[in-house]
Amino acid sequence: MDDTASFDQFVHEHQQALVRYAVLLSGSRADAEDLVQEVLVRIYQRWGELAGSTASPYAYVRRAVTNEYLSWRRRWSTRHIRTVPELPEGEHFDRHRDQPDERLWRLLRELPRQQRAAVVLRYYEDLTDAEIAEVLSCRLPTVRSHVSRGLAALRSAIGVPERAWRGHD
Repeated sequence: MDDTASFDQFVHEHQQALVRYAVLLSGSRADAEDLVQEVLVRIYQRWGELAGSTASPYAYVRRAVTNEYLSWRRRWSTRHIRTVPELPEGEHFDRHRDQPDERLWRLLRELPRQQRAAVVLRYYEDLTDAEIAEVLSCRLPTVRSHVSRGLAALRSAIGVPERAWRGHD
């Protein structure tokens, strides 16, 4: 299979999942599509090299989307996230996994970007601490700290007493 066909197949198989992941990071369907598009355009230019040298192109692209989100948030620090949730429409979701309730969605968007990325990677992408550390280019204790602090902030905002969740991370 030539590089173009291989890339087209990858996009066909993974674009929706990448956009859903980016929506959770960015808080906006439009921003998520822009993030994924930007990454795919850059990756297309060296797809042959990437597909042949990477065990998991999806993991590589997901990491690139995460990095683009983190750098995009720094570059566009004056941009604000909308207060109305914009979850993708017309797609089939596992309601309990892919579509948080409105309050939780709003609270997730309020987390600092590193914490938000760590929480989304843990609970949406179901990655281990080591995999999250690789995606975020940080150490394991930093991942654990981001996840712990992010969850603590969410629990505090929701009003869940600490004794109700202690030891359930």
